[in-house]
Amino acid sequence: MTDSKIIFIGTGQFAGPILENLIKNRYNIIRVITAPDKPVGRRQELTASAVKEIALRHKLFLSQPEKLIEVKSEISAVKPDLVVSAAYGKIIPKEVLDIPHFGCLNLHPSLLPKYRGPSPIQTTILNGDQKTGLTIMLMDEKIDHGPIVAQKELKIMTDDNSQTLEKKLAQLAADFLIEILPDYLHGKIKLKPQDESQVSYTKILTKQDGQINWQKSAGQIVRQVRAFYPWPGAWTEFNGLRVKILKAKAIKNSPTGEAALPAGQGFLLLETVQPAGKKPMTGQEFFRGHPGAKKTDLRITPN
Repeated sequence: MTDSKIIFIGTGQFAGPILENLIKNRYNIIRVITAPDKPVGRRQELTASAVKEIALRHKLFLSQPEKLIEVKSEISAVKPDLVVSAAYGKIIPKEVLDIPHFGCLNLHPSLLPKYRGPSPIQTTILNGDQKTGLTIMLMDEKIDHGPIVAQKELKIMTDDNSQTLEKKLAQLAADFLIEILPDYLHGKIKLKPQDESQVSYTKILTKQDGQINWQKSAGQIVRQVRAFYPWPGAWTEFNGLRVKILKAKAIKNSPTGEAALPAGQGFLLLETVQPAGKKPMTGQEFFRGHPGAKKTDLRITPN
């Protein structure tokens, strides 16, 4: 049923490959809705979402409302058969959810009901999980609450960070949606309600979440570095200078050289760091550039 009229709603990087694969497989995308351009970087330059760039490249009809309710009448007028949503970042009101004949499918990068909310990828790495996955669900008015259409697991590798894991999950989502969509549109999939006794939630991340607590173990800090790369970044203070830890490794024995810090059980090997206003460098390069510093100085963080 590739002729079914589909509206795609999404914004973040996770959503891009999903839209691309729908287009590649000749699904009838009648409209794309994404968030308004937002200021990015030090210069706060207005930047388009990945979804907008794809829509423009393929000459698809594009809307960027502040709130979806603003375009409810337009959505209703085109009589979509299905809405597909991923990483939109805004609430889709019930008045919109009720419009398409086959409802609104959302692709969420966790094995729901685990990790509902805005930061499932970061949270699964932070918690040291060995697997995550992709859930396709039929949306209702509650956040990440609707019945499950299909799920697929994905192993988390020990060197995965949020950036690499998001790319893997996005490709998994893009392929998995194409795999299940024909059966869904033909009514061949039995929906499964989420087990409310197993629900867990994630939160909106802030820059402060990246501050390293040096009382944690080396393994916990490494997971924080991986979980918060590239944003909000894992960071600490050194003599008033903010230093991001871009890559680190937990090791059992203290290495020779000046790029390791004792942290709980074991040592934390600083592989790549980035002082504020500087380019990334190795941990050894950082310590060589601060010959008067002790390794433990990096453990001093402000209140």
